[in-house]
Amino acid sequence: MDQDTHRQQAFPISVKGVVVRGGKVLLLRNEREEWELPGGRIEIGETSEECVAREILEETRWKVETGPILDTWMYYISAAEKHVFIVTYGCYPIGQTQPILSHEHKEIRLFDEHEVAILVMPDGYKRSIATWYARLRENPPLAG
Repeated sequence: MDQDTHRQQAFPISVKGVVVRGGKVLLLRNEREEWELPGGRIEIGETSEECVAREILEETRWKVETGPILDTWMYYISAAEKHVFIVTYGCYPIGQTQPILSHEHKEIRLFDEHEVAILVMPDGYKRSIATWYARLRENPPLAG
């Protein structure tokens, strides 16, 4: 594979977390007016589990324990004309603090499960949210 072909096939990776507390999922509105899961790019020296916990803390001030991988997919961002490889994790919230909006997003909200279907959001995020709700119903976290 030549260098140009390799560059065309290299994609940024974004690690995202689905966090449900009190039956509601935590979402952020981005500059493209889409709702998205908290998360971001992995840094050298950290695991993907550490990445998602760090990013959620930075973007919302919520501490989480990273759970299982829910999904992976390639997402094309039309406005940026680029592909991003997305990895989503189910995450368990730690504590009861209110989420705090960072400078990285326009809005932060908690949504009921039934509200997610009508949001402007990539289908992969909706699929990950549905998967995490289903798993939480099957195996509710122990009250701490």
